[in-house]
Amino acid sequence: MKNKITIFSLSASKELAQSIASKLGTEVGKCEVRHFADGEILVEMDESVRGKDVYIIQSTSSPVTENLMEILVLCDALKRASAGNITAVMPYFGYARQDRKAKPRQPITSKLVADLLTVAGVNRVITVDLHAAQLQGFFNIPVDDMQALPLLTNYFRNKGLDDICVVSPDHGGANRARKMAQALDAPVAIIDKRRPKPNVAEVMGVLGDVNGKNCIVIDDMIDTGGTITAGIEMLINKGAKNVFVACTHPVFSGPARERLRNSSAVEVVVTDTIAIPDEKRFPKLSIVSVDSLLAKTIEHVENNLPVSDVFDMYTF
Repeated sequence: MKNKITIFSLSASKELAQSIASKLGTEVGKCEVRHFADGEILVEMDESVRGKDVYIIQSTSSPVTENLMEILVLCDALKRASAGNITAVMPYFGYARQDRKAKPRQPITSKLVADLLTVAGVNRVITVDLHAAQLQGFFNIPVDDMQALPLLTNYFRNKGLDDICVVSPDHGGANRARKMAQALDAPVAIIDKRRPKPNVAEVMGVLGDVNGKNCIVIDDMIDTGGTITAGIEMLINKGAKNVFVACTHPVFSGPARERLRNSSAVEVVVTDTIAIPDEKRFPKLSIVSVDSLLAKTIEHVENNLPVSDVFDMYTF
């Protein structure tokens, strides 16, 4: 398989791409991203891709638009170099939160991004924990939305905690929390909050009994950290013994690092769908890699095997 595929890494996911390539028994292809003085992006390959299946490993995390543009520019280069198939492996899919018109005259930008990727030449998208699963319907090409929840669940199972309660930070994430709770044989609680505007949340209360429990707050992403840290303090005030935080995508914008570092959480567990620079890390941060999950997904796509079998491998 390693002679049939080429893996390219752009600016956002270099370490993850190296790890995925290693697990597939291959190397990351030779590719250089350059910027002109005015900010224009140029992506150049230094090897042939004619007839090959190409996998671009790139999360569209901050700077979101720049990282997205790198994918689009490379896709154009790949098409013009006669690549066989182009798969965008986007562990974190930026713009996914703009998936509907919440009020008049708003864009649905995640649909726009889906169209841009398709027009650029992407034949398939592999991602992890889309903000909303229905985003798959914005594409007219195959989309594999892989799940990191089993990886996070196994991490906490191996810690051997007792008196666990799995907590959803809002009503929208209740299904995610319920799945983890079933796997850990634990009850579920839900933090009741409202969001008056983006990146602002008001915690109203907790639905469920968290008194004396080791609470695991599970979410798909942490952005500025305001919602999650307010929820942590609410749980402590309600009598929680310890609070652990888990999420798939560590966006960690603005004050997130300081908020999480200074919070009452015992540990913050995230995956490496987004690379975390040293300045955003802190002592209570732990990272679980999705490299094996994505490598196995690529392997199944290449061998025409059901991707659903990968889900079965990473079940609870």
